[in-house]
Amino acid sequence: MDSDANVPTGAVPPFDPELAVVLAALGDEWRTPVTPENLMAARERDASSRPRPTVEELRADGRYEVTELSVPGPPGGPEVTLVSTRPAGLAGRPLPLLYYMHGGAMIMGNAWSVLPRIQSEWVHPLGMAVLSVEYRLAPETPYPGALEDCYAGLVWAAEHATELGIDPDRIVIGGKSAGGGLAAGLALLARDRGGPAALGQLLLCPMLDDRMDTFSNRQMSGIDTGDLTSHATAWQAYLGDLYGSADVPPHAAPTRATDLSGLPPAFIDVGSAEMFRDENIAYADAIWRAGGRAELHVWPGAYHGFDGMAPHAALSEAARATRTRWLRRLLDRPDSTKTVI
Repeated sequence: MDSDANVPTGAVPPFDPELAVVLAALGDEWRTPVTPENLMAARERDASSRPRPTVEELRADGRYEVTELSVPGPPGGPEVTLVSTRPAGLAGRPLPLLYYMHGGAMIMGNAWSVLPRIQSEWVHPLGMAVLSVEYRLAPETPYPGALEDCYAGLVWAAEHATELGIDPDRIVIGGKSAGGGLAAGLALLARDRGGPAALGQLLLCPMLDDRMDTFSNRQMSGIDTGDLTSHATAWQAYLGDLYGSADVPPHAAPTRATDLSGLPPAFIDVGSAEMFRDENIAYADAIWRAGGRAELHVWPGAYHGFDGMAPHAALSEAARATRTRWLRRLLDRPDSTKTVI
């Protein structure tokens, strides 16, 4: 799309004061748009800013059990790595599972770096097991590679629930940013294929719409932590030849779905001052219109990824607490109210 077309010239939502200080301290160097030409350099910067912890580091002096699993991948594809973590000392007790997809715009990131936060927020407080998916990245592997990796891992996990010590009736799929988009696509794919049932979907500022034509995409480009050029680079890498066409399937870009019925309850949160705001609000609304369940939170003055960049800000703490409460309510629901895909 033409990133200069119809760009609003009016006011933008102000950043939360605590968040604004953190963003300003980063300077302008990190704002360099990601292009196909500088993608490798962007990956190197991302890897240095979010170093990948070792399995021993993730075990945190024995507080967690951590294992790297290689499981069968999609037909014709390689094996998929799942990084498993759960509280230590709960062997033999089936735990609810968070099946998680990392962020990184489909073009960077890894399954290990997200785990310390997930362990502290949900593994211990809620007694959950987690499988973090090391899906293949674009452009080396365009759609549907990453999604098929995630689906293959989900099917394997459901089929090996007893071996993994998880409750197959309490699997929550989730992810952040690109991982949130993959989680939403995975919920659609599992429904359409009659795959494993999910109890809920945890969609944190999910990347859902390849068209990038919402008001907030234009309004916040270059002001938020992202910009239209970088997002176009990511979507083009992921969609390959489908990019820019009318044939993009909803499993790749969930806002293109015309049928959102029969999905697990969704938690969606997003910042008021980020590019994904409007597509996230529209997705929640579409779920409600289809008769589904969605809980939507728009955090005032928050930019994309705010809780990771400013973890001690009051707004970040509120967001984390709200997500945890939703998960706790979901996991405590009576069996009769579970959604079956």
